[in-house]
Amino acid sequence: MAIEVITDSTSYIDESLRQELGIKIVSLSVNFEDESFRETDIDNETFYKKMKEKGIPKSSQPAVDELYSAIRDAVKEGSSVVCVFISSDMSGTFSTAHIARDMVLEEFADAEIEILDSRSNCMQLGYAAIVAARAAREGKSMAEVVRIVEDNKKRSRFLFVPDTLEYLKKGGRIGGASALIGGLLKIIPILTVEKGKTEVLMKVRTKQKAVDTMVEKVMEEIEKFGLGEISVHHINCLDEAKVLAENLKARTKAEVGICSIGPVIGLHVGPGALGIVYYTLQDRII
Repeated sequence: MAIEVITDSTSYIDESLRQELGIKIVSLSVNFEDESFRETDIDNETFYKKMKEKGIPKSSQPAVDELYSAIRDAVKEGSSVVCVFISSDMSGTFSTAHIARDMVLEEFADAEIEILDSRSNCMQLGYAAIVAARAAREGKSMAEVVRIVEDNKKRSRFLFVPDTLEYLKKGGRIGGASALIGGLLKIIPILTVEKGKTEVLMKVRTKQKAVDTMVEKVMEEIEKFGLGEISVHHINCLDEAKVLAENLKARTKAEVGICSIGPVIGLHVGPGALGIVYYTLQDRII
């Protein structure tokens, strides 16, 4: 039986790769006081212009009907389903997906449906969905696909540097990064996602120093544990992302993807943020 992979819009997987691997997407939304948009229906330029005019919006999980339809459509076509979603500490998507699964099972009692918590977002979530889809294409069993996702989660990491603390202060849902809030000035944090929440890895005095330190941390782990795949994330700072990607490409001798972070995650971090997402060939020992 074929296995279909479903993830959510905060994975930010390149559309051509999603189509190639057959990965389906359900969309989170951003909600201003007077209008709402599914993340997949608004581009960054439009979104940040609106945010500048209207203030920081709220984000919301996919509707249960959208989750139900996505899962049901796959099951109806005769597929098993593996869903990999944004961290349950960051969104209710994972929880609502269980409701949708139960609705599908009422109609298709024998359906095989797994709902997995990525414990992250952006391409750290994206890579989990990608390795699942590749394994499914190779004919792996459901148990094998799930194991491959869980192994990838252990070996992946997301490091990022905001341009300003303004959005972290206003946006909420920043986990251990809340330790930064409280009058600290001229501090640029290097942030990561650990155990499903945003945490502070270290703090430096300038953005460039933070980016340079982030690169050294990535290289240190790659040298110890090998490199699977790597991408650079950015929010409306493509030129900086290109410089960072070229630096990593020269040092790793690997292809380095460049991926824009969309509104749902971007509203919490803000324009100008840069990040690196990667997974190693061996388990990282932290």
